[in-house]
Formats: sequence, structure tokens, C-alpha cells
Amino acid sequence: MRILALETSCDETSAAIVEDGTAVFSNVIASSRSAFERSGGVIPEEAARKQVECVVPVIHQALDDAAADLRSIHTLATTRGPGLTGSLLVGTTAARALASLWHKPLIGVHHTLGHLTSTWLECAEEPAFPIITLSASGGHSDMWYRMSHTRGILLGRSRDDAAGEAFDKGAALLGLPYPGGPAIERTGKHGNPAAFPFPLPLHNTDTLDFSFSGLKTALKYTIRDLPHGDSKPVLADLTASYELAICNHLLDRLTRAVAKHPDIQEIHVVGGVSANTRLRTMVQSAFGNRKIRFPVSLAYCTDNAAMIASAAFFLTSELGEDAYAPFLTTASLPLTDVVQRRKEPPI
Repeated sequence: MRILALETSCDETSAAIVEDGTAVFSNVIASSRSAFERSGGVIPEEAARKQVECVVPVIHQALDDAAADLRSIHTLATTRGPGLTGSLLVGTTAARALASLWHKPLIGVHHTLGHLTSTWLECAEEPAFPIITLSASGGHSDMWYRMSHTRGILLGRSRDDAAGEAFDKGAALLGLPYPGGPAIERTGKHGNPAAFPFPLPLHNTDTLDFSFSGLKTALKYTIRDLPHGDSKPVLADLTASYELAICNHLLDRLTRAVAKHPDIQEIHVVGGVSANTRLRTMVQSAFGNRKIRFPVSLAYCTDNAAMIASAAFFLTSELGEDAYAPFLTTASLPLTDVVQRRKEPPI
């Protein structure tokens, strides 16, 4: 089954064509992130305006890259939420219009399910369930126990900021550009991650939830207490230390989740933060005897339409006609609604 999918939940405009959930024929991404470097974050109205300009050219480019036409597309898919309201409406409106014009079925996909299936893209070996998946990005930080592509249990979630938010807000405090994750990684690459100690959130609790607001506050006070006139080496040390603190918290939660579920076959790490080199190294070091998967391309870590197409395929595989149920575009779609209209959830 060949699916054309759209993803416009935040500041990217993406269209992709994927066959049978794994074979990527095209994955076009137009990002407006550079427009938000000065503001330090996404301006929703401006993001939506840029997506209105980009969505049609991006769709054309995806079709051209895949050498595809109307006849080769079986199904359309789009992100139905969560995300920025205006941005979501750009994608869902375009997808509904194409579905009506081309007389094709349309599937609405929860953004988080897209990230959870991103490890299947270009995957040569079918992953084995059950799987523990850490999903960490700018909009969410979640831990999942997954029994199939679309069935799973939410083990933990962020109580405040997401991991990507912690990077973005930390970068703003440090005077670094948006997006914060890559900026902090670049700046701290040659710094000493042990130079500035940061707390390990929720370490003395039994929960698998995340909490990053305390790290942001600790960074704020650390910056305040720095002597004036500190040089770039100090900035490198501070960013490296802050990056390590975020990664330590993610790894601590993941380690606890794996310990509580010894039956798992694999560990997956997805979402924008999964592109972080330090986090990847730490996870591989901690679980060297386990099967570990990250998205095979960094383009599949951040928001992209290929993961939405993949998720749509697995929805049809496991839900059949229910996957095509009518859907609403919702900015604050709950995690318990990753799969809609299903009696057995949670994902």
C-alpha cells in the first residue's frame, strides 16, 4: 500500500510517499525554523502562514521525487493532532481537499504514533515486540510499553516541560539560537560535562514520569552566579553540563522502565531529541547487550511526513476499516487517544 502523507503540526511542512510502512519513496521537509531564531521559539501565526505558502509545492515535490502520480497512491494520511491549531489545519485541509478531489480514503494520525513508528522507516529487519520506546521531542516526553505497532501502555510522561523544551529554554537562557537542541550540542561539543553539577529529577521516586522544569531553574541560577567576564570555554562547559543533565534524566527513566519490564525484546528511542549524539552514546553504552533502535536517518527523528505515512499503514493493518474513521483536527489531543475508536488502548 502506497500512502501520501502530510505533517504540519508545528513549524515544518512535510509531505512523503511511503509504501507498506517502511519503504520511503520521498520525504520532503520545508522548515521555517530559521525565521524564529530571533524570537527564540515558534510564533504560531507566522508558522501557519509559511505553511500555507509551502504545502502545495511540498506535495508536488514529494510526488516528483517518488515519480508518483494519482494512480499510484492508495491512501492519504495527515496529522490530526496534537500541535498548533493553525498549522494542523493547513495539513488537514490540504489532505481533505486531495482526498475529495482524487476520491481517495484519508487517515488521521496522532502525531505521537508517527514518532513511535519512525523506527520502521527503511528498516531492513522487522522489530520484535514487546518494545520499550522512549519518545522525546519539543512537544512531549513519554515512555511506552508496546505490544504491537498500535497497541501499548503509557508508562510515563512529562509533568511539566518536555525534553526538547528544556533544550530550547536552556538555549534561550544561554543566549544561543533556536532550536536549542542542536545549538547546545554544538556549543558544548568540546566542553567539560562534569564542570557544573545539576540535579537528577525524580531520582528518589518510583515513577517513570519526567520533569525538566527544575533543570531549567538550576541553569538559570547557575548563570546568575557566574562571575562576570567568563569566556567561551565556560559557556562550552556549562552547555555540556546542561546537556548531560537532560540526557541523564532520560536515561534514568529508560533504565527504570527496562528494569520493570524484563520481557521486552527491544529498546527504541525516537523523537527530535533522539538525534542528540550524547544521548545515543549513553543509551548504547547502558544497553549494549540489548537490541536498540533509533530512526535510521536524522530526518526521521524530527517532525516528518514519512513517519505519519508509516503510522497510517500500520493503523490499517491492525484496525482495518476502523482506521478510516472520520476525525477532528485537535490541538490538544490526549496521549490516550493515540489510536482513535478502539476499545483496547492505550496507545
